[in-house]
Amino acid sequence: MTKLAVPILSDSHCHLDFDDFKPDLESVIDRARRSGVIHMLTVCTRMSCFTSVRNVAENFSHVYCSVGSHPSQIFEDTSISTKKIVALAYSCNKVVAIGECGLDYFHSNIPRDKQVDSFHAHITAAQETGMPIIIHTRNSYEETATILEKEYANKSFSGVIHCFSGPHDMAMRMLDIGLYLSLSGIITFKKSHYLRDIVANLPINRLLIETDAPFISPSPNRGKRNEPAYIVHINKALAEAKGIREEESALITTQNFLHLFNKVPAYKAV
Repeated sequence: MTKLAVPILSDSHCHLDFDDFKPDLESVIDRARRSGVIHMLTVCTRMSCFTSVRNVAENFSHVYCSVGSHPSQIFEDTSISTKKIVALAYSCNKVVAIGECGLDYFHSNIPRDKQVDSFHAHITAAQETGMPIIIHTRNSYEETATILEKEYANKSFSGVIHCFSGPHDMAMRMLDIGLYLSLSGIITFKKSHYLRDIVANLPINRLLIETDAPFISPSPNRGKRNEPAYIVHINKALAEAKGIREEESALITTQNFLHLFNKVPAYKAV
């Protein structure tokens, strides 16, 4: 494989519409581009804020977006329906995915039944549009996996488990139905030996990398605002876990990104 001067990287999950980036978004995008990041997927967490998410994607040629509602936002997004998700998904050609959505049982004040209803609405939207679904799961692995398996058996869809951090059983079940796993800054943490051990035995053609910026800054940037340029550290940790060169892991995860988010045009150097 030809050695590349700058790795070709794709940040499969970030939140560029957040207030954290308002003062210097253009500089953030520029730093990412200079670090070799050729695709950035800015992920919607509230359908009520979709216009802001879409505007960021439309203003930057290498940024794409999704539409959906994070399970923790159910109190604010009270009218989540498949029909509305699908309509917004088709509202702009920069929309390439559904989500992020899923189940988050860490916070006990968010009604679980409403989370499940919202999750089903998003899955159906992914099935109807053919767009991949971005899945959030926290303290809810078993129910998340069960719902996805049952829905997939009914009608297939593609998607990714965002910010995957284990367990191994969850990885195997999701790979079995064709989903991808996305690795965040957690893989760089000193105490994340367990995750690196899991990743070492996963097929690299089913892995993505992400920053989840402005959250989960990787080492050595912990304590700072995260941004897409820092994905180089996540890619390095993945390469080390797999025993390959950074250029190779960057290229493979970008190929995976383009395969999953197939509305994103192939990169052409300019």
